[in-house]
Amino acid sequence: MTSYKISIASDHAGYLLKAKIIEALQSQGHKMFDLGTTGDATVDYPDFADLCCQHILDEESQFGILICGTGTGMSIAANRYSGIRAALCVSIYMSERARSHNDANVLVLGSKLPNIDDEMNLAIVDKFFATSFDGGRHIQRLAKIS
Repeated sequence: MTSYKISIASDHAGYLLKAKIIEALQSQGHKMFDLGTTGDATVDYPDFADLCCQHILDEESQFGILICGTGTGMSIAANRYSGIRAALCVSIYMSERARSHNDANVLVLGSKLPNIDDEMNLAIVDKFFATSFDGGRHIQRLAKIS
């Protein structure tokens, strides 16, 4: 498996899941940049999406992971940046397609979604980083987005 530099950030709703993901990805040899938050004190998710996206755009990391309660807010905030392709994934299939078809560089997760526990979120993360971009016909589609 390829080793990546990954920036990860969350709001207060996602900090516990963030810690589990960091531990799992570090054990696989990835270099992790924890951009916060570190507790359950209320924070504003756009601030943490900004930190993560800037890390990627400044080429300090290759990929990012953002986590909030539903993932929706982080996804909206991240996709405002040119060059960021953030995908909110709630299944392993979505995670695989986000990488193979959309060349997503930010994985967004919801920490409080019903029927998606930490184990499933970790499987979604694993699939995301085990999948590469297919290229081919998808290149012209991504060009239209840019």
